[in-house]
Amino acid sequence: MQAIRAEGLSRVFGDLCAVDGLDLMVAEGEIFGLVGPDGAGKTTTMRLLTGILEPSSGDAWVAGHHVHAEAEAVKESIAYMSQRFGLYPDLTVIENIDFYADLYEVARAGRSARIDELLAFSNLTPFKKRRAGNLSGGMKQKLGLACALVHAPKILFLDEPTNGVDPVSRRDFWRILYQLLREGVTIFVSTAYLDEAERCHRVGLLHRGRLRAVGTPEEVKRLMPGAVLEVRTSNPRAASRLTRERHPDLPIGLFGDRLHVTTDEPGRIASTLGAALDEAGFGPVQTRTVPPSLEDVFVSMLGDDAEADHG
Repeated sequence: MQAIRAEGLSRVFGDLCAVDGLDLMVAEGEIFGLVGPDGAGKTTTMRLLTGILEPSSGDAWVAGHHVHAEAEAVKESIAYMSQRFGLYPDLTVIENIDFYADLYEVARAGRSARIDELLAFSNLTPFKKRRAGNLSGGMKQKLGLACALVHAPKILFLDEPTNGVDPVSRRDFWRILYQLLREGVTIFVSTAYLDEAERCHRVGLLHRGRLRAVGTPEEVKRLMPGAVLEVRTSNPRAASRLTRERHPDLPIGLFGDRLHVTTDEPGRIASTLGAALDEAGFGPVQTRTVPPSLEDVFVSMLGDDAEADHG
């Protein structure tokens, strides 16, 4: 059954089309990742689906209710954790949760048990009397999630929830999300981290307001034309600049000490590029063909758009 459905959903701000004809379906009980760079339209999409913004055109249904015609029914079924979730720094952890319980009109009967459950669920019980302003970034994100969950929503919208959070806290946050999945909560999450997108059941690649690809991570990877040539050199950053000069038409990504070059001719590019990098003093050069990652797909997509703009 569908938890979220959008048909031709668009939002225009002046001359900018932030979301352009979005068609999307998210099934109940899945985690769907909306992936894209800054300015892709992820936050606008979230706000359209949660009823915060009205669309310029198109329609959307969440939890079986039309987002605008049945706005109150939608609000009762969802939780939305924005990039700047409104925690109150002078209130303690438990006071923040209790405040949001009041906002969501959670019944007093059973509220204490629900709050204790959320504190344990997010590993915040030892810190329940600590002021929110004194929490680490990762703990603030967990508290924000606990506040969003206090009314037991069916669908959870998370807008880049781990942005700027350390890797350990990111891992802990995703562990909590998987626990929610086991409880039947549908999760719609936006992220700029491609490694996080790999953890989703399905992903949508959003660029310039348009949904460019949708499917499981493996399905999306198979959509990429060409092969990925991995290049290892002694100076990857300088090698990246040289590669872009020699092959301005090819999508090129820098991954730590490796370059990924997307090409229809991996054998020829490996030979000519390897020789050029050796001649420039970046040897020893090692090349091999590797399976594409989601980041490779995205780099390739951005390159295609750049070529279209140039044309």
